[in-house]
Amino acid sequence: MIHELSKLIYELAFNYGYLGVFVISILGSLIPFIPLPYLFIVVILSRMLNPLLLGTLAGLGGAIGKVTSYAIGRTGYRLLGQERKKQMDAMKKLIGKYGYIGVFIFAVTPLPDDIYYVPMGMARLDFWKFLTASAAGKIVLGILTAYLGRAYFWLFGYLGGESLIDTIPAIVILVAITVLMLRIDWEYALKTYKESGIKGILSNLGLVFSLNRNKKG
Repeated sequence: MIHELSKLIYELAFNYGYLGVFVISILGSLIPFIPLPYLFIVVILSRMLNPLLLGTLAGLGGAIGKVTSYAIGRTGYRLLGQERKKQMDAMKKLIGKYGYIGVFIFAVTPLPDDIYYVPMGMARLDFWKFLTASAAGKIVLGILTAYLGRAYFWLFGYLGGESLIDTIPAIVILVAITVLMLRIDWEYALKTYKESGIKGILSNLGLVFSLNRNKKG
């Protein structure tokens, strides 16, 4: 089944060129944790198409596809109780503008970005800023991949060769991160950060990870 799907995708790319790559990049990033290796196609087509345009379209498509991961996080936020929502809102204030830097870093590297995008959606980062940061990272990665082309085929074959086996640890990591996010008292962390900075948070980890307000006096 997967083999037939991959074959269909390759045929679409070769038959429709730039448009095919754009569509494939969207489809390849649409389903969280089950990505299709569209960068592999970028490497192959870089021999025939303009690398700059090819990488840009691949990056835009990849960023659009990743909106689903962000949307899952936003939906999850709506399902939280009021207390948990307050914690997520405090986390948003704590990470501030640095949350978007993280989006860019996960987009421009082979890191499993779904495990970061879902929590950022839950933290309700601004959608358009999220999409911009994601697109910027994906475009840089796409262009770099296209220009490296055949010379680095073996490298991007490894980085883009996701499989179902790779999906399992990614999901486990996401669950762990989500539990961690909900466990932290972000309001207390934000207050401590403003008063004492990172050192204050590190010295009060026991309280940061406890939602029992009675212990905090």
